[in-house]
Amino acid sequence: MMKKTAIVTGANSGFGKLITLRLAKQGYTVIAGVRQAKNAEKLAQEVKKASLSPHIHIESLDVTDSQSIQALKEKLDDYAPITLLVNNAGTAYGGFAEEIPIDTYRQQFEINVFSVMQMTQTVIPFMTSGAKILNMSSISGLMGMPALSPYVSSKFALEGYTESLRIELAPFGIQAALIEPGSFHTNIWNTSMNEQIIEPVENSKYSTFHQKMMAYLDAQKSNYGDPNQVAELVVTLAEKKHLKRLRYLIGKGVRLSSTAKRLLPWHLWEKIILRTLFAKK
Repeated sequence: MMKKTAIVTGANSGFGKLITLRLAKQGYTVIAGVRQAKNAEKLAQEVKKASLSPHIHIESLDVTDSQSIQALKEKLDDYAPITLLVNNAGTAYGGFAEEIPIDTYRQQFEINVFSVMQMTQTVIPFMTSGAKILNMSSISGLMGMPALSPYVSSKFALEGYTESLRIELAPFGIQAALIEPGSFHTNIWNTSMNEQIIEPVENSKYSTFHQKMMAYLDAQKSNYGDPNQVAELVVTLAEKKHLKRLRYLIGKGVRLSSTAKRLLPWHLWEKIILRTLFAKK
């Protein structure tokens, strides 16, 4: 049986941790990239508790640091060939476009886009025909929402990059695809979005809009999905011989929303968004 080796970035929490554990149970050797030592220790404890230590190799990896990626690259000969790369590491920044510092956009793209590009460039030489690259996008990579333009624009960029990458790699038998979750109970929504949405400045014209948007996001929490579903999808795709689709949507209501945006005239779609946010309670 062919050895199955996966690399998962951002493996210490959320989707990344669940994907790492689930792949190991499926028989993969998993290189779990973790940025902070304290988080690596916590993950090691969970891996040991699950009796998966022989299958999961926790490596120090800051995807925004070229030297850290290079240090991992120097170890990949020992693991090659790599059969699966899951570019999962990411974060979310928000606020209103007029008021968000440009450096915030740069930081968002550094984490969600440029790190994916560098990780992918690093790992491809260690892949052979049949390998797969799964990039963790979002329903936000298909539709914009107010107060989330840094996150949304980074995911739109990731979508275009992956579409081009998929076509480039097809002649070599390496497949690339996007996973597009809706809202799930993970740190990116429970922590990052709460701490990294830049509130409007004093007397801002966006204050009411901000309040409406935050109320909408808070109201949606009861509809958030079980992140284990995303981990299961990753395993399913990893085990498939052919990924016939570029995009794999998952989550409550995401297919309906995606279809509606694609089919409706823009002015109607925009009206729906505004009415949803500003509906009287």
